[in-house]
Amino acid sequence: MDLFEKKFKDAMLSKVPLLNRITYYIIRRKGKQMRPMFVFLVAKMVSNGGFDERTYRGASVVELIHTATLVHDDIVDDSNRRRGFFSINALWKNKIAVLVGDFLLSKGLLLSIDNEDFDLLKLISIAVREMSEGELLQIEKARKLDITETVYFNIIRQKTATLIAACCGIGAASVSAKNDTVQQMRKFGEYIGIAFQIKDDLFDYTDAKIGKPTGIDIKEQKMTLPLIHVLNKCSKKEKAWLINSIKKYNKDKRRVKEVISFVKENGGIEYTISKMNKYKNKALAILDAYPESPYKNSLLLMIDYVVERKI
Repeated sequence: MDLFEKKFKDAMLSKVPLLNRITYYIIRRKGKQMRPMFVFLVAKMVSNGGFDERTYRGASVVELIHTATLVHDDIVDDSNRRRGFFSINALWKNKIAVLVGDFLLSKGLLLSIDNEDFDLLKLISIAVREMSEGELLQIEKARKLDITETVYFNIIRQKTATLIAACCGIGAASVSAKNDTVQQMRKFGEYIGIAFQIKDDLFDYTDAKIGKPTGIDIKEQKMTLPLIHVLNKCSKKEKAWLINSIKKYNKDKRRVKEVISFVKENGGIEYTISKMNKYKNKALAILDAYPESPYKNSLLLMIDYVVERKI
């Protein structure tokens, strides 16, 4: 990871001093860096411990594209904070933030093209397309609040899981694994990504200090799995009350608390945890086929972290 960080910094370099100042700020406030870890661990597991520059480039491409999408997300959401720091748009305004996101996106694409890593570029491009589609599908459905469980899983598969799927696929492809293995690792990443997003949805119903306030998804009229499940099983009258609460009283703290209590009392949390564990077990089943190794053990720890994390 230390060597990766150096290579990642080099991949962000520009001849424009303003850009270098902003990218230096981005590097200093980096998050958990789960995505490059998935690239490295999958590459090592499927190749029995070996990888080369292609894997480092794959991890850099993932992190460049991921960072670009976060910069653009903050503009779309009009968000002033990211991981406890000011967002790029808060410090340098929207115009510069859009251009920085575009710059990072082009850097990621060119890193693959210049080195003829076209297979890695295809995997990350599919992820970017699906992330955009997932966001737009969520916006479309939020207007009507008519999300079914099937649509919900489509949204989170595209919005969140597809990037982790790309990381795992790129990890395998970077060490010239067979296409079957690459696709299997993409599936593995997709299952982890779905479990990760479901865990995120559960945070809306906890009192833990996790960086976002309880009930924020309800305030933003996002339909998450605990709520969707309860809407599907409650009476017509209760359903009307819930939808009315989200549509018209989503900024009322007392009403939001009542919605959270109703979801908890009607089995929304237990159902959601069972679904999260189902996807965790699907990911574990794929790993079962691989021999014991330190890399496989680390991936098992990553899966545990995804479903047990407190933030």
